[in-house]
Amino acid sequence: MARYVDLHPENPQVRLVRQVVEALRDDALIAYPTDSGYALGCQLGNRDGRDRILRIRDLDERHDFTLMCKDFAQLGQFVKLDNSAFRAIKGATPGPYTFILPATSEVPRRLMHPKKKTVGVRITDHPVVCTLLEELGEPMLTSTLILPGETEPRTMGWDVKEELDHQVDLVLEAGETSAEPTTVVDWSEGYPEVLRVGSGDPSRFEG
Repeated sequence: MARYVDLHPENPQVRLVRQVVEALRDDALIAYPTDSGYALGCQLGNRDGRDRILRIRDLDERHDFTLMCKDFAQLGQFVKLDNSAFRAIKGATPGPYTFILPATSEVPRRLMHPKKKTVGVRITDHPVVCTLLEELGEPMLTSTLILPGETEPRTMGWDVKEELDHQVDLVLEAGETSAEPTTVVDWSEGYPEVLRVGSGDPSRFEG
């Protein structure tokens, strides 16, 4: 059964955050709230966690995984940015956007798209996520918690625990989240292409 961790939505308890990070370092898979619904997350080196995310969401190897980064400086270590992408993405973060970009050598190959060698990146201003990433000291491998046959992410911790009690290790609760996923922008070809319209305004990336 998944452990249920009740965190304060604005000032998450340091003791509990450290327990979550310890679990992540021990290869736990967590379900956690973001500014655009719940997501699944694990440490970058957690091979089993990656595979569990694919199974839970019924995705194949061509899925673009996302790295949840704490800030723009960290994001720049894991993806390649030309000048136009740098300016546009910096201006849109933190926010409810996921950007798909060419991965640097810092990204484990199994996390890249097998053909395009891309990876998704994202920065949120959700207090719980920011505190977790600060304590973890590296990005978290993540994927929006949209279950097979559904179009929106889960929004409540108790609902996630009920649904995935035996498939994840921890469920973090911090109040209800938005039901709208991120807007996904593919910048891997040197220009922005909106792949999914979500809670982030897509007009800033449309010609």
